[in-house]
Amino acid sequence: MKIAISQFLSLDGVSQGPGAADEDTTDGFSRGGWFVPYLDADLVHQTSLWLDHADGLLLGRRTYEAFARDWPQITDPGDPFTARMNSLPKYVVSTTLTEGVWSPTTVLGGDPVRAVSELKEQPGRELQVHGSARLAATLLAAGLVDVVRLALAPTLVGTGRVLFPQLPSAVGLELTEQSRTASGLLLEYQVTGAAPVQDYAGVTGLA
Repeated sequence: MKIAISQFLSLDGVSQGPGAADEDTTDGFSRGGWFVPYLDADLVHQTSLWLDHADGLLLGRRTYEAFARDWPQITDPGDPFTARMNSLPKYVVSTTLTEGVWSPTTVLGGDPVRAVSELKEQPGRELQVHGSARLAATLLAAGLVDVVRLALAPTLVGTGRVLFPQLPSAVGLELTEQSRTASGLLLEYQVTGAAPVQDYAGVTGLA
């Protein structure tokens, strides 16, 4: 299976608490809900198409607990995500949880890189990382991520946890799809390995 990161992101790279004021108040974060004003029908449609690729959800413990609290409470029959989010297999990376409360859940203890590497060897389409910024960064640094999808909101949150705060080496990405909604951008990248670098020597000969 492929590992795909799917994230709501601000222009300054914040991924914490996009959906509600109380979604994630870790470290005193008080600016949650910053993504909601930019939701529109086109964005919902495209992110629903992204979820179509998922054969499972791969989550960190904090995101898992928030999702397990919130998603089963959504009863809107017109919501395009709820049935799939609740029914897809969930894999939660945690050293403290022993069992899940959001069925079907498998707890992955121990080394997350080894556990996800073993999952990646199984047949299927994608395991999608939603939220879970620390897990996403760990997997990207370990070379396990194949696809990065970003729904980019035109806002500067100014504080909060960023998606990729620090990586041990630069990672290259290739833009494979892009679309614009009325209020934001949707970007899909393939991970290409180490990012190339070179010194600027003028515009002559540039591609």
